[in-house]
Amino acid sequence: MALFQNKFQYNIALIGFMGAGKSTVSHCLSRKYALEEVEIDSMIAESEGMAITDIFAKYGEPYFRTCESNAIIDLKNRRRTVISCGGGAVMRDENVENLKKSSRIVLLTAMPETILERVKDSNERPILNGHMNVEYIADLMEKRRAKYEAAADIVIATDNKSVTDICEELMHRMEELEVLWKGQKLL
Repeated sequence: MALFQNKFQYNIALIGFMGAGKSTVSHCLSRKYALEEVEIDSMIAESEGMAITDIFAKYGEPYFRTCESNAIIDLKNRRRTVISCGGGAVMRDENVENLKKSSRIVLLTAMPETILERVKDSNERPILNGHMNVEYIADLMEKRRAKYEAAADIVIATDNKSVTDICEELMHRMEELEVLWKGQKLL
């Protein structure tokens, strides 16, 4: 815990496809390292006074994406917070730019089969409604892959790992990244 509290003065922004483990890892990091935790989708649902699926149904995806961008801007002055971003948040370049101002961005990945297994019983995934199958998930993941990878400072696969193992790997990789960046600043 002291590692993050003493060395890192920024946020951890978790990105990745729905079902990759962002919320679960966010909860673990928050508890284990005494960090504040913010879920962008929850922020939006609270500010709009309705569920994400209802926002999509009533106003459409473009409206939701604008709410998402505004929520990310609202977090710009936070520090030492785990930010769990929605699966499509980094599709907008402005969101990546705003996240990078105060966060290290961690991409959580999983195979399409793993994603389907994790989300198959959820009715809160408006992008997947009517498309709950491996082929659709794989296709959408591939369409987003370049944006995810370009935004990420660190990439961590979550398949077949416990949440504790993922959190420990993430913090170890954050420490390695910090040492690397400090070394580059000295050159």
